[in-house]
Amino acid sequence: MKVAVIGCTHAGTAAILNIKALYKDAEVTVYERNDNISFLSCGIALNVSGVVADAQSLFYSSPAALAELGVCTRMQTEVLAVDVVKKTLRAKDLKTGEEFDDTFDKLVVTTGSWPIVPKFEGGDLENILLSKNYDHSKLIIANAKDAQNVVVIGAGYIGVELAEAFEMLGKNTTLIDAESRIMNKYLDKFYTDKAEEAFKEHGVNLALNQKVVKFLGDENGKVKEVVTDKGMYKADLVVLCIGFRPNTDLFKGQLDMLPNGAIIIDDYMQTSVKDVFAAGDSCVVSYNPTGEKRYVPLATNAVRMGMLVARNLMEPKLKYLGTQSTSGIKIYDLNIAATGLTEEGAKAAGFDVGCVQATDNDRAEFMPTFEPATITLVFDKKTRRVLGGQIISDKDLTQYMNTLSVVIQNNMTVEELAVVDFFFQPHFNKPWSLLNTVALAALDK
Repeated sequence: MKVAVIGCTHAGTAAILNIKALYKDAEVTVYERNDNISFLSCGIALNVSGVVADAQSLFYSSPAALAELGVCTRMQTEVLAVDVVKKTLRAKDLKTGEEFDDTFDKLVVTTGSWPIVPKFEGGDLENILLSKNYDHSKLIIANAKDAQNVVVIGAGYIGVELAEAFEMLGKNTTLIDAESRIMNKYLDKFYTDKAEEAFKEHGVNLALNQKVVKFLGDENGKVKEVVTDKGMYKADLVVLCIGFRPNTDLFKGQLDMLPNGAIIIDDYMQTSVKDVFAAGDSCVVSYNPTGEKRYVPLATNAVRMGMLVARNLMEPKLKYLGTQSTSGIKIYDLNIAATGLTEEGAKAAGFDVGCVQATDNDRAEFMPTFEPATITLVFDKKTRRVLGGQIISDKDLTQYMNTLSVVIQNNMTVEELAVVDFFFQPHFNKPWSLLNTVALAALDK
């Protein structure tokens, strides 16, 4: 069995490792544009700030490790064309320029995503960078050394983490976003207000509800200013973190996709064409809170889906259970996590939304120390089904959202969550879990 894998970050690496574990005799060939695999881009901000000193620690596999498993690793090789019906592909060795053809029995599409880069005037100036892969990370760190004024465009998780990292390095940092709140897709206003307060306390300039118009450069062709529809901001370095799109142009007209290019898959990772599978940022996920197909590019989804490709390569065996898009972030001393729909998101999805918030200490007050936490529960008033939640505390209580993710996964109601069993031990918590407490508050809503 010849298996071709196109792209090798999280989903691709997971697929290959599991395929070789299950099918030792399989001929697996991986095609990857870069000379490295498995880079954890979530660690770029940590590397920039110095929290993670060695960027090499952000890799969890390597071409050499795959080669030891018998994988044919074609690094720095770009796939130019694929015929999913004839099961052929054409590729180019980027080192030599040589083009060649290959065939496959099974195809795994793990081509990932690429940053969205709008066509701004002055967008080709030097020191306007992206934040996605290892090469980007090296460029950001190298250019940040001499930069004093740094502008981050896009206030999702990546942009927010980078803004914090640059401020920690002592840079004059500005965070620009077209929305009125940072991280508005992931968190409701109470939580983003807390995060914005933390940024302001540390001197980060938040330029929200502003659209970038153009970049201005100096006589050397380097960026010196970012112009929005509401102001101008000095910049020696600009990092674009506007979002991502699926890197699936190779398969347009061949595989069913969403309008944004995300490949549509079934519950067993198979695309609309037999023997062609997709995983990770190249494809859709099943979003359980609404029951629809969505584009949610997260590393957790990618590694899980890559494993599922291997498990279902020969026949449908292990079903994909979907996702709640559970996520977390640490901003200075704040530990924040979320799962499922926000209150705003639930309303936009057409639910009759109930939303309650509870604040309590993390453990018994007779203990020497305890920390307050605020937790939110979002639910459907008609069915009473739990739809989402968020938590914030100076203490790391983010695992509560992993538990709530399971609650949403299993369509539990607020009534069930209010009385479900959790352990109590004074070192760790209180007789009523925070999840019980917030669900109890929802009973009469």
